[in-house]
Amino acid sequence: MDRTEFVITTAIILFVAFCLGWFANWLVHRFTRVSQADMDQLERMSQELHEAEETRDQAITYLQQREAELTNQLAQTEAELAAAMEGLRDARHEAEELRVYLERVTATR
Repeated sequence: MDRTEFVITTAIILFVAFCLGWFANWLVHRFTRVSQADMDQLERMSQELHEAEETRDQAITYLQQREAELTNQLAQTEAELAAAMEGLRDARHEAEELRVYLERVTATR
């Protein structure tokens, strides 16, 4: 094999390798190509995800407001209960004093 045949053989081998590489690249892109339907589906899914996140944020805000209202209402109810218990305690104390006074008054007669 002389020099010319070696160069031609090497050129043919390199050309075949180039063609195989180009064909392999074409196959990979052919099978991994994203279709327009897939892009539309991804766009729709991203829109639905965005709407779901907005709904979640609104629900969280509503729950926080409701929790604040209920906490305020609970504090007011506890304050009213404390006031009612204090009033009941005073009324019991006063009733006990009146009972003792009546017993003293009736005992002296």
